Amino acid sequence: MTIEIVTAHAPEPAAQVPVQPAPVFAPQPDAGAVPPASQLVVEAVDVPTTAPPVLLAERPELASNEPSPRELSNVVPAPREIGDVSHLAELDARSISAWFGDHNVLDRVSLLMAAGQVTALIGPSGCGKSTFLRILNRMHELIPSASMAGEVILDGQDVYAPERRLTEARRHIGMVFQKPNPFPAMSIYDNVIAGLQLTGTKLSSSDKDTLVESCLVKGGLWNEVKDRLRQPGGGLSGGQQQRLCIARSLAVQPRVLLMDEPCSALDPTSTRRIEETIHELKSEVTIVIVTHNMQQAARVSDQCAFFLAAAGQPGVIVEYGATAAMFDSPQDSRTFDYVYGRFG
Repeated sequence: MTIEIVTAHAPEPAAQVPVQPAPVFAPQPDAGAVPPASQLVVEAVDVPTTAPPVLLAERPELASNEPSPRELSNVVPAPREIGDVSHLAELDARSISAWFGDHNVLDRVSLLMAAGQVTALIGPSGCGKSTFLRILNRMHELIPSASMAGEVILDGQDVYAPERRLTEARRHIGMVFQKPNPFPAMSIYDNVIAGLQLTGTKLSSSDKDTLVESCLVKGGLWNEVKDRLRQPGGGLSGGQQQRLCIARSLAVQPRVLLMDEPCSALDPTSTRRIEETIHELKSEVTIVIVTHNMQQAARVSDQCAFFLAAAGQPGVIVEYGATAAMFDSPQDSRTFDYVYGRFG
């Protein structure tokens, strides 16, 4: 297994030892600059970073079951034409464990996210839901001192496999964050197609126009911005900016769309519009959403996974199943207590 530690200077690989799939680290993009393709979906993550990155010599529990080496690739894919998604994709997370330094935040979590459905991740703060979500499209490896083990299978292949480019994983598994993050100086139009520019996709002007309109329609924003596409995206309201970010994610035609509390900072009207957009999109893309709003989970999701971390213990999935069953007749008493507001 290969561990790479990238500093602000030239990247140098650390010593190699056989391990469970483990971390790859990379620097954050400069503020105010358009990020490279491999970091298109990345925004600042508020995670403690005071501890230095942990080497495997300090983590003997990872030194087993030698996998193939992983490599971090920032190579932009060759220019390609936008093609139709051949079929809806399921995402299969297998035995995912995660650490920040020595702190274990997830312990062997496995979850099958069904194709063409909305899977909601629920649970109290600090149980590892957002960390699990970031692992699904390889964002966890960009956090200093972070490490992980396990597999994330898309189309029968681990997205962490050495032959899978980082940009390819991010193109197939998109992300919408809790806080809207459009490029504020870019126009609404250019925000939508930013992913194409950064991944090297070539389209004619007419095809770009068609794509922008299609993505904004799917994002539920077209009627509100069609007459001001050349105005800055940063001038939109918070709810509109979030829908613009959804449209931007859709422009590269992801197979899976991850949403990390996309409505937590929005008013009820904007929240309703985002939820309507989720309902419309699930026929085209598999969606995984983290939410603390139990009513929202019940409204938008088909499947639900309840995460919980006991005091001083890593997060695990307590119960998983159809949303209706999880809310009406949960099998675990802890699930019942959480969904009915007795804690959390």
